[in-house]
Amino acid sequence: MREQIKWLWDNMDPKSRRRHIAALCISVFTCLLLLVNPALTRRLIDEVIVPQNPGPLLGILAVMLSVKMGREGLRYLMVIFLEKDSQNVIYNLRTRLFEKLQYSDVQFFDSHRTGDLMTRMSADLDWCRHFLSYIDYRIIDAVCTFLFAGVYLFTVNFKMTLMLIAITPALLVISKFFSRHVRPRFVAMRERLSDMNAAAQENIAGNRVVKAFAREEYEKQRFEEKNLAFMESHLRINKLWLSFYPFIELLANSMMLVTVFVGGLFIIRGEMTPGEMSVFTGLSWALSNPMRELGNLLNDLQRFSTSAAKVMELYFNKPRIVDDPEASDHPAAKGAIEFRNVSFRRETKQILRDVSFSVSPGQTVAVMGPTGSGKTTLIHLLARFYDVSEGSVLVDGCDVKKWKLHQLRHAIGTATQDVFLFSDTAEGNVAFGDQSLTLDEVKDFSRRAAADEFISHLPEGYDTIIGERGVGLSGGQRQRVALARALAVRPAILVMDDTTSAVDSETETYIQRQLRSLPFECTKFIIAQRISSMRDADLILVLKDGQIAERGTHRELLEKKGYYWQTYCLQYGVTEKEAV
Repeated sequence: MREQIKWLWDNMDPKSRRRHIAALCISVFTCLLLLVNPALTRRLIDEVIVPQNPGPLLGILAVMLSVKMGREGLRYLMVIFLEKDSQNVIYNLRTRLFEKLQYSDVQFFDSHRTGDLMTRMSADLDWCRHFLSYIDYRIIDAVCTFLFAGVYLFTVNFKMTLMLIAITPALLVISKFFSRHVRPRFVAMRERLSDMNAAAQENIAGNRVVKAFAREEYEKQRFEEKNLAFMESHLRINKLWLSFYPFIELLANSMMLVTVFVGGLFIIRGEMTPGEMSVFTGLSWALSNPMRELGNLLNDLQRFSTSAAKVMELYFNKPRIVDDPEASDHPAAKGAIEFRNVSFRRETKQILRDVSFSVSPGQTVAVMGPTGSGKTTLIHLLARFYDVSEGSVLVDGCDVKKWKLHQLRHAIGTATQDVFLFSDTAEGNVAFGDQSLTLDEVKDFSRRAAADEFISHLPEGYDTIIGERGVGLSGGQRQRVALARALAVRPAILVMDDTTSAVDSETETYIQRQLRSLPFECTKFIIAQRISSMRDADLILVLKDGQIAERGTHRELLEKKGYYWQTYCLQYGVTEKEAV
């Protein structure tokens, strides 16, 4: 837990640290002020009420009222400081965590669920804020109140004080036992919360699939199971706390019984004045309440520790794919591509094996093959979403590992079959990669991607807000917006992964014609299953089991009568004699 607290402290700016320390000092001072009114009450009873001497009455009452108002004013200022500091820290942390997510590897997102990451960015961060705004000062309050009250009560009557303090070790033992048993349960509850959030996020994101397969009842039951598991883990913690709470309450309340019984005997024996007795009745809570509150604070501390550990795991995550210290500068890419004996393994699965080919700037390479043959992996290696296991990928004759990531990925415009559009205007989605584009330029690239016509007919044209993930557009329309977005960055390498799979043949022909007359030169990297999408490519590769099974031009591959030829026959409905 010390590590988590130090991490929070390190993330506070100097001004916040000073203000936080000032707030905690106010907490200590106001704990000291708690002793003033009981001490004045002692004087009020022993010097005013018992001897019936009204002279000092108004002065004592005025001081008591001033102390009370001053203390409440200071506590108000303290809470303002703590809230401001905690919100500032969490704001900065949330910003840094989001930045971490932006630069995390694709591999990181492969191994972390969206719901879990959202939990870390929200609920877990809120417990970090709760520690700074509440838990730490309540701990200081409890410790200082106990110490100050204990020292003062010793000066009043040390025998009575010793009797009261003798009860506290039992409270400490119970609290320690509770703390040791509750931590693993908080870890389990945190995982159940993450599971529940992940289930909700997946269901919301995949709502159309759920409705398409009429699986609402199944998803409802699935979420109920996660929700029930979270509730039961929460109840287990509460049950554990409730099993300790009666003992803590019993020991804490026993202090008041000791005060009344023993104090009464001391007054009868003349060892204590009524005023001194009032001090003990007024401050016995200052010894018992910190012990009573200790259980709740330990409970909160364990929740903070569990949540902070999850946030820190994200905070200190370091991406594996980063700029090489000796990365060279490439302000303007040309688009030459070379895969040199590339092999790629993910965990224990071999995806690509000894893949080699090269493409000159401005040429077109097309890739086809059965599902799972490694086609999309080629794109991921080209953009360096993953690093090769063996061999090297070169762009413009330079290994992609020696490129600056920003320059490499900016040189590649990507349009995939699985289109993700943002909840933004049509213009904003097309201009996502280059915010400096004018509306005329956005329209030009949309026209080349066969998207201008349907965008212009939207209710507000290019100012129409496209729903999350392109809700409201057809699959083909989303693909065309994605292609326009890829073209709009004027890439040196244009990657199209089944980009026209959802469009009709006439639109596909129009797009291909536009791609041949782009106002800038780019190398085209096409992944497709349609022969019509790749027949004009300068190089066609057929992947099978992660290896290049066939390569050549359209005519050369037909002559080989392999996988490409078989696909051609199936798609065009021709016989072997006609396939020329």
